[in-house]
Amino acid sequence: PHAGPVESRNEAAMSELVPEPRQKPVVPMKPVGINASLLGYIGIDTIIEQMRKKTMKTGFDFNIMVVGQSGLGKSTLVNTLFKSQVSRKSSGWNREEKIPKTVEIKAIGHVIEEGGVKMKLTVIDTPGFGDQINNENCWEPIEKYINEQYEKFLKEEVNIARKKRIPDTRVHCCLYFISPTGHSLRPLDLEFMKHLSKVVNIIPVIAKADTMTLEEKTEFKQRVRKELEVNGIEFYPQKEFDEDLEDKTENDKIRQESMPFAVVGSDKEYQVNGKRVLGRKTPWGIIEVENLNHCEFALLRDFVIRTHLQDLKEVTHNIHYETYRAKRLNDNGGLPPMAVETEENHESNL
Repeated sequence: PHAGPVESRNEAAMSELVPEPRQKPVVPMKPVGINASLLGYIGIDTIIEQMRKKTMKTGFDFNIMVVGQSGLGKSTLVNTLFKSQVSRKSSGWNREEKIPKTVEIKAIGHVIEEGGVKMKLTVIDTPGFGDQINNENCWEPIEKYINEQYEKFLKEEVNIARKKRIPDTRVHCCLYFISPTGHSLRPLDLEFMKHLSKVVNIIPVIAKADTMTLEEKTEFKQRVRKELEVNGIEFYPQKEFDEDLEDKTENDKIRQESMPFAVVGSDKEYQVNGKRVLGRKTPWGIIEVENLNHCEFALLRDFVIRTHLQDLKEVTHNIHYETYRAKRLNDNGGLPPMAVETEENHESNL
């Protein structure tokens, strides 16, 4: 017997309710290890060489700031690091040179070339820091300078017609010089690092380490590490920015053993066993700057230049600058700074 019209209507209604069986999603095939000998050489590995050529053409920026009381050998140490007169060096003491009344900030730029690699190095000096009777808030001009460089970069970045390569004046690294007292950090040291560790990569350095015996040096280093930890001061390399296990292992060793680097700087050469070495002459022998048995200068140099220079730049860009940028755009209601304010308004806001 034929189905009546009512039944066929019911069937139609049912078929509307029952969803059509969905097609199963296509499972992507697992990548199969390609037999290179079968297909021959592709040339993916040349990408590294291509990147090297490009960066060689443009060169690198590296901006290093030195902070500490006068007389701790800051200029000498930076000159030793880069093996050239890159930091101001007073040619002997003269009477006219008074201690600056406030913290001044002097940036000196140089181009250093080695093996075809060009580096535009800027050394930012802070004469007058910690030299007054009252050193209250003497880190403020330094913090202001660091933030001004972030602001300058941000302004260039949010321009409609922006430069292909924005000049980078941001401070990538701040060497903070601790006086070799052998006791503990001064309140000024703690205050400076507490404020500045949030905006810049701080590397603590014990200056003129040849004034301490080996035992004093080891004890002082442990004490400084403990005090920084107790006060919650994060120095570079910060724990939370270790990218993988290899980074963590390498950086833990630096954090727990090397920091703060106890260093001696010198730009004078001496003959030792027929070899020319950078050193300091004392009545009982020559302290060789690059000899690890004498001081940790070589460790500091390898750390700042040979292993972590690129990372210092990346942490500055991805962490410190990003933090500044996010805050700045938030304060502005998410608008780029220049859409809201003129240059004069901005100056009064700072």
